[in-house]
Amino acid sequence: MKDLMGKAIWDYYHHNSPEDIHTETSISENDLLPIAHLFRDFKDMNPIEQKALELVNGKVLDVGAAAGPHTLFLQDLRKLDVTALDVSPKSIEVCKLRGVKNAVCTSILDFEGEKFDTILLLMNGTGIFETFDKISIYLEKLHSLLNEKGQILIDGTDLIYMYTHKNGPDLPIERYYGEVDYYLTYKGEKENPMTWLYLDYGSLKQFARIQGFQTEMILRDGHAYLAQLIKN
Repeated sequence: MKDLMGKAIWDYYHHNSPEDIHTETSISENDLLPIAHLFRDFKDMNPIEQKALELVNGKVLDVGAAAGPHTLFLQDLRKLDVTALDVSPKSIEVCKLRGVKNAVCTSILDFEGEKFDTILLLMNGTGIFETFDKISIYLEKLHSLLNEKGQILIDGTDLIYMYTHKNGPDLPIERYYGEVDYYLTYKGEKENPMTWLYLDYGSLKQFARIQGFQTEMILRDGHAYLAQLIKN
């Protein structure tokens, strides 16, 4: 991993001529991700993020913390015990420089040793599942990291609208329609492509039930949603 996301976050924090990140997927054209967005305050977050942060309780694991906007809000303003987790070394370094007390650089599948009351997965949190056939692996891991009656707050997006025409959906047959190849470019350098999963709520609920979760739709915002998974 070239850690281009981490480099962009590092450059922005250190005023080192940062540029916006270019993102592209196998089903969408080039788009810009402003680096400032990764440093936003609560007032600049979308309704799904704000609602999720209001529902957080107890000891918290923030998965995919990036520059730590959610962690810092929960740690500094809500006075909660929060661990920021990310696979990006430079992002975790910046989290620490910004005042995050607990920051760990590893993947969720390799993380162990603690249990939490809330696990937070935002900014299309279902993306970390990678592919449809890995959902159970990740949910089983998340289940093991929760205390009894602990919760997962996760957002996702149903991409079926991108395949729906006047004659109905025209879905791909080779893989689940929410699996996309994700490309990231920063300062002309391109990251190795990764698979990112946009998961519909119905499928999330079905997989979660099998892994021992009670699931509730908390909020829908356009094609995106916030779900709460409670460990049975």
